[in-house]
Amino acid sequence: MNLRLKRSTTSLGLALAIACGFAAQQANAQAVAYPATPQKPVSDNYHGTVVVDPYRWMEDMKAPEFQSWMRTQSAFAADLLSQLPGRAALRERLGQLSDAGESTGGYEVVAGKLFYMKRAPGQNQARLWQREGLEGAERELLDPNNLPGEPGKHAIDWYSVSPNGKLLALGLSKGGSENSVLRVLDVASGKFLSEAIAHTGLNEGGVAWLPDSSGFAYNRHPADERYNKSAVYLHKLGQDAAKDVAVFGWEVSPKHKFAIPDLPYLRLSKDSHFVLAEVLHGDAVDHSFWVAPAKQLKGAATPWRQVVRPEDRVIHAALAGDKLYALTQKTASRRQLVSLDLTKPNAKFKAVLPAGESVLQTLEVGDDAVYVKALDAGVSKLWRVDRKSGAISTVALPFEGTLRGVNALKDGKLLVLLEGWTQAPQSLLIDPRKPGEAPRQLSIQKPVAVDTSGVEARRVMVKSHDGVMVPLSIIAPKGAALDGQHPTILTGYGAYGITMEPRFAATRLAWTERGGVLATCHVRGGGELGEEWHQGGYIATKQNTVSDFIACAEWLIANKYTSPAKLAGTGGSAGGITIGGTITQRPDLLAAAQSAVGLSDMLRMETTPNGAPNVAEFGTVSNPAHFKSMYALSPYHLVQEGRAYPAVIVTTGANDPRVEAWIPAKFAARMQAANPDSLAKGKPTILRVDFEAGHGMGSGVSQRLDETADVWSFFLWQFGDAAFAPKR
Repeated sequence: MNLRLKRSTTSLGLALAIACGFAAQQANAQAVAYPATPQKPVSDNYHGTVVVDPYRWMEDMKAPEFQSWMRTQSAFAADLLSQLPGRAALRERLGQLSDAGESTGGYEVVAGKLFYMKRAPGQNQARLWQREGLEGAERELLDPNNLPGEPGKHAIDWYSVSPNGKLLALGLSKGGSENSVLRVLDVASGKFLSEAIAHTGLNEGGVAWLPDSSGFAYNRHPADERYNKSAVYLHKLGQDAAKDVAVFGWEVSPKHKFAIPDLPYLRLSKDSHFVLAEVLHGDAVDHSFWVAPAKQLKGAATPWRQVVRPEDRVIHAALAGDKLYALTQKTASRRQLVSLDLTKPNAKFKAVLPAGESVLQTLEVGDDAVYVKALDAGVSKLWRVDRKSGAISTVALPFEGTLRGVNALKDGKLLVLLEGWTQAPQSLLIDPRKPGEAPRQLSIQKPVAVDTSGVEARRVMVKSHDGVMVPLSIIAPKGAALDGQHPTILTGYGAYGITMEPRFAATRLAWTERGGVLATCHVRGGGELGEEWHQGGYIATKQNTVSDFIACAEWLIANKYTSPAKLAGTGGSAGGITIGGTITQRPDLLAAAQSAVGLSDMLRMETTPNGAPNVAEFGTVSNPAHFKSMYALSPYHLVQEGRAYPAVIVTTGANDPRVEAWIPAKFAARMQAANPDSLAKGKPTILRVDFEAGHGMGSGVSQRLDETADVWSFFLWQFGDAAFAPKR
């Protein structure tokens, strides 16, 4: 049974009382109360500052007390949300829009075959497909919903095709846990081989197949770790994984020392004499790279040579024959493309594509050219660098949007997937050598049957607290009157240098059809304007992330898109700092807010399995200067007794491996305790838990739509929409 919808007569009665008695002056107001939450204060001394944590007990997530409390809170939230009469119709509309067309992604073209993920209308999870060429007959390879053992709970986390196109390695996990088990699928028969390798959830970019398709190199972490102390192993097909030999990474060789959060991967290319090893230093943006002769890949004795160090400030690199192409931000915040001749041990980097106004993001190596995806004024730009002549050109795109995928084909053409805020995804075949030739739209991604002609997107620049201009993307009904009355949702993230790019979602129409506005504030901490933008919201400067979001909210209000009574804010994961900071610092700006799987306890995140990697992004409490910045911004610690806050819906997944469920839970508990009469005043804080979900990866479409319906209904209720007013 879906526990989110399970009701007991006691909690249902309480929810009814809540729905009917939110005004403080009502006779039954004093009877309205949140579920009881024990406080068991624990004190910590951080560099002379004593911090009291009343909910430390929640960090023992497997304890029956916490599990029982979380289920009680979840039932409480579900009962309250069930009293919003407009929720059912909104959920139905979201489902209709979600099923308006097929969605595809994850394109891989190997040995004349196209592999991709596709979700058709009515399907709850994307499935793995294959077709001959780009326009040949297609067939379904794998439906994760039909796997034996708890059908409907599996998801494909990643996949990687062998060079001969006959085999496919993929990661399967359950319940949104991202705890992938590596399986190998025979493409012709659609059956699994004997491989079933656990603890392989970190292979998000796929595995490195050997050129002859006889095996692959993959990342595996210890059974008692989730993100740390991992190494790359070499696997031969049919071999017992216990016999796989480690070739690079944690404690593989005394010659090479690695830090606990270092995350290694291997990359192989059939046209190169070298194997490339990449090391992610936790969540730091700068990576390290090593090379070795491909024929000498032999366990700890592999003769690795480091060619890129963290001080080289490289974010991406790829093999191209015996040359390495890399994007570096050492001398330019918006990065430049450089190359390195791997056959010469003392070779220096050579500039290939100089830095400019565009932010260089990723690269794709083709047989004849290197392609660099860039961000230019908020939309994708594609550069082409000829591998022989070094000639630089741009590849024309049919509309301003986001390149979700760029695949260089053998004939020199490109297969791309392009979409925008109001443009549905299109799969396109482009010949970059013929700039005057229009791209050809392919049937891989079929048109989505929705009309977006009544919606427009615009980008403005907003002055933040320190005079810095911050990009703000706005999606609104065309010709919307600026009268301050539009229900508006403002979203922000701001971490790891990640960019919030234009993406299409048919389900947005369920909001804009109501006259609603959706806005994205591209706060500092992200990568929209290069590494300088990232550093502008990083550890000591992290407050800028919150201040930028606040500035965008103020701009929307000042320019009459909305008003504080009609404005909600959202932030997820690291964006929990962004929205949590806004809730606690400027509660007057918002009517409601969602903290989604949000990082809200910055002092204790470090103790989780995902804590060590995140030190590179948020700092560590062991450093006095870092602690000062973290404590000053940590949402959980900024909640004040008796202060009026917006209504807040905190959402989490019980299986979340990235931001463990106790972190959002503590924030919800703190908000409830600080303002216990917020229920009677009509500004509740509720905790919505999906017990079959994690951080969002692997969640089915129905789970995502259920959550969206709940959150949007909560917001519309708080905006005073009569269709969502709880009935007596």
